[in-house]
Amino acid sequence: MDTSAHIFSFYPFDPQIIVLFVVLFLLLICSALVSGSETSFFSLSPANINTIRKHHSKRSKAILDLLAKQDYLLATVLIANNLVNICIVMLCDNIIDRLGTFLSPVWAFVIKVVIVTFLLLLFGEIMPKIFAAYNPLRFARFVSVPLSGLVKVFKPFATVLIRSSNKFNEIVARKKVNISMDELSNAIEITGNQTAEEKQMLSGIVNFVNTEVQEIMKLRMDIVALDIADTFVHVKEVIIQSGFSRIPVYEENLDDIRGVLYVKDMLPYIGEGEDFDWQKYLRKPYFVPEHKKINDLLEEFQNDKVHMAIVVDEYGATQGLVSLEDILEEIVGEITDESDVEEPTYYKKLDENNYIFDGKAHLNDFERVVGLEEDYFKDVRGGAETVAGLMLELKRDFLRKGEYVSSRGVLFTVEALEGRRISKVRVNIKR
Repeated sequence: MDTSAHIFSFYPFDPQIIVLFVVLFLLLICSALVSGSETSFFSLSPANINTIRKHHSKRSKAILDLLAKQDYLLATVLIANNLVNICIVMLCDNIIDRLGTFLSPVWAFVIKVVIVTFLLLLFGEIMPKIFAAYNPLRFARFVSVPLSGLVKVFKPFATVLIRSSNKFNEIVARKKVNISMDELSNAIEITGNQTAEEKQMLSGIVNFVNTEVQEIMKLRMDIVALDIADTFVHVKEVIIQSGFSRIPVYEENLDDIRGVLYVKDMLPYIGEGEDFDWQKYLRKPYFVPEHKKINDLLEEFQNDKVHMAIVVDEYGATQGLVSLEDILEEIVGEITDESDVEEPTYYKKLDENNYIFDGKAHLNDFERVVGLEEDYFKDVRGGAETVAGLMLELKRDFLRKGEYVSSRGVLFTVEALEGRRISKVRVNIKR
């Protein structure tokens, strides 16, 4: 008894079925080439790439171009492979339906799945990938030119796919970082066997990735800078008085920084007169946005061998200045050298609960000095970064000498003004 008769019954032979088999064969070849392309390109060793660079053929150039755009290469391979495989599935279903009919829908589903899976895995995935893995250079050269054409054809779709993937990765990465930062902060708080200095350093490391440049920069009003029209005599006076090793140089105002003067570049010319052309020794300034994360800036400083950057806002106006030392101090605390004074100059402690602070003192430094937890004024500070800025944020208006504002048990009184700027603030802490 023929059991196949109870499973499948054949239709009369249709000559068009031959065309469909030829198309299926071509699609399987395309699937094999696309699948093998992924394996071959990402299996190329440094030695293979050096070999490719030595040959100036069209195929070698195509391979190097594809490797330079790996995101688009991978996206194109995935798009093309899925399209071809979908076509193979649909064509196999059509061929089987033209050959005959299954007497049971269950058998129809099982047989079609087995056949299609076998064809795709064996001829479209396993065999080409094994061959490509053992012969990556040979396979890559064979498919390089047609694959370059596919990259151009699918570029709009690949761009959408890459941007969507990058956005998703950013969201996931940000979530992971925030979770880990919270966990580390809690761990530091409940650990009792560290000194205050150790806890401060650990907290600095934990908060490092979330700190923006604007939080640690030297404000615009505190920048020591030179006018490009200054004489060399004046330049030497500023160098001696400031004690800085790098000084920004502007033209007309601080929003037009033209360069940075390195003091060490002037040492061989210290005896020159006021007509000395010191401007030709200016170095190119390094600009960064105010919202840049300091961990990213530290990496840029290391890669570009830069020690100082000019901080600008979205309109290109100078907001401040940040140095490598400022970044490192966020981790290890205040760094002092022989030119620094023993005590910080931005505050004076009167007694346990009373202080005099410079209005330009940063809120983070203020909180640390008076013993408040970090971001103590987070809910009321708005965009303020300094003690004076916090007072203006709380008052919502200019303050006169003697006026005061209070928040969360801290009383701020205007001690001195310079024009409309709050220069000194008396602080009383209600403990």
